[in-house]
Amino acid sequence: MSATGTNAPIGSSTLLAPIIGAEINRAVAPMHGQVLSEALLQKHIAPLFSRVRQRSEIYLANHSLGRPLDLMAGDVREALDAWYTDMDGAWDIWMKEMTTFRHNIACLIGLHRADGVVPKISAGQGLRAVLNAVPKENPRVIATRGEFDSIDFILKTYHTRARASVQWVETRSSPERPPEVDPSDILAAIQAGSPDLVVISHIYYATGQRLERLEEIVAAAHAKGALVVLDAFHSAGVIPVEFEALGADFAIGGSYKYTRGGPGAAWLAIHPRHLNNNRLRTLDTGWFAKRDTFGFERPDQPLLADGGDAWLEATPAPLPLFQARSGLQLVLALGVDRLRRYSLEQLDSLGAVLSARGVKSCRGGRTPGQSGAFLLIPRRDAHAACDALKHAGVNVDARLGHLRLCPDVVTTHAEMERAAEIISRVLSNPSSEA
Repeated sequence: MSATGTNAPIGSSTLLAPIIGAEINRAVAPMHGQVLSEALLQKHIAPLFSRVRQRSEIYLANHSLGRPLDLMAGDVREALDAWYTDMDGAWDIWMKEMTTFRHNIACLIGLHRADGVVPKISAGQGLRAVLNAVPKENPRVIATRGEFDSIDFILKTYHTRARASVQWVETRSSPERPPEVDPSDILAAIQAGSPDLVVISHIYYATGQRLERLEEIVAAAHAKGALVVLDAFHSAGVIPVEFEALGADFAIGGSYKYTRGGPGAAWLAIHPRHLNNNRLRTLDTGWFAKRDTFGFERPDQPLLADGGDAWLEATPAPLPLFQARSGLQLVLALGVDRLRRYSLEQLDSLGAVLSARGVKSCRGGRTPGQSGAFLLIPRRDAHAACDALKHAGVNVDARLGHLRLCPDVVTTHAEMERAAEIISRVLSNPSSEA
């Protein structure tokens, strides 16, 4: 078995073609070249979700845990059946799946080398790999207060243990809008300091704000000699990422949300210019990063594999990659650009039906194009309101004083209408006042 993903020469700009299974290809083929519509999606795509759509609730938490396809159960069973049938021979299909996963994530984020994608159990594991690769014992890190809890917690832990010196860019707030990260504040922090690493989010998890001026931030960091980590967990699969063209050094993300793969199938992406950079090698390593993984030789000087395989660790976990297969393939088959346009239409519709019932909602960006894929309803009692809504049959979640609502590709307008009526009724209850 080989750990190596599909490679293209350094400097090649040829993007990879997605690997899509026959059943998803058959479902999507009749929609080729057409603008996504509810009628088309209900006819061709909704049947792929028959199991999860048997639930009686209206699911509007797709920005959190994405709904799985029916195919997912069979995909995981394939991995398990190989184990039962072939024991250690199962590694042949397990490693093939890891190669496919790396390839398709590269397609998703605009990366021309599949070995630039390194499977991880979590995005936080990817961040630690980068922190432990910066060629400095106590690197200076710039990050924002808007980062996801795990990223925030890891950075604070490194700072507390004197393994990094973290400078935080504060969010801005106003009575009318949720807290925002101002790109000018990030740029000012970079220009005023001497950072080694800058950590930013493409879309901020709590508010859905899309960070503007990304190219300018990356260029400013590079001018200071700093590396850039882009958290793409809330963008990959719902807006185009174009990681390689953007020029960030690393990206982290996962399959839990918009590619419907659940927990455990996360990734670290490495820009091709670093894949053969021997000065930038992580301490988070293991035998799958060895040049000859199965030779079992032990030279005193560790000999690393080529390219992104040098960033692999110990024995990988194959089952999450099968779990992530169908959702990732569906996103690639439908196309992120088309999904983004349809998502914005859905958010307009959801916002309108909420407004018609007196429920004020907003997006994280100042314009629709500056937001992610979910709406916010401001509530001081957001967690209590969230519980009340789930009890009433609408599944949403709550973060930092807001309810978050996200339809997905098979959510119907009728479901959004019913959800708006329930939300209006529950939130107008005096026991759930903001």
